[in-house]
Amino acid sequence: MRLRFLGKNSTPGDSPTLYASDQNSYVVQGWKVYANDLLAQLDVPEGQAIIEVPIELFEHLTKDGHSSGRIKDFAAPIMLVTEQGTCILQGPEMHDPEALSQMRMPDYETCIEVPKSSIVALLEEHRGPDHVRPA
Repeated sequence: MRLRFLGKNSTPGDSPTLYASDQNSYVVQGWKVYANDLLAQLDVPEGQAIIEVPIELFEHLTKDGHSSGRIKDFAAPIMLVTEQGTCILQGPEMHDPEALSQMRMPDYETCIEVPKSSIVALLEEHRGPDHVRPA
């Protein structure tokens, strides 16, 4: 899998990053979630990972041809929004060696692969009930 870097939101020692893949997906790199209170709110099947990223990370979607990177519908793969303004995402943990070789990832981070259609759907206005549980 080949990745195209879209952007990152970094502070010293942290590096949530967004990539577009050649597999019609996005790869989202973020902090591993260890907080039991957050994990207790989620059903995490085998092979899935939970990561935390700043909501601003999605602003980099404009570099993939979207007119905006503003999230309007907080639904899966976004599972929770924290009081700090970060998102908790869930998805298949990335294990592709070619993709991983293109990334710089500290031990306290991991990445998930999400279909582009799932992320693009979050950019559209949702007219139903709120699906996001506060963290």
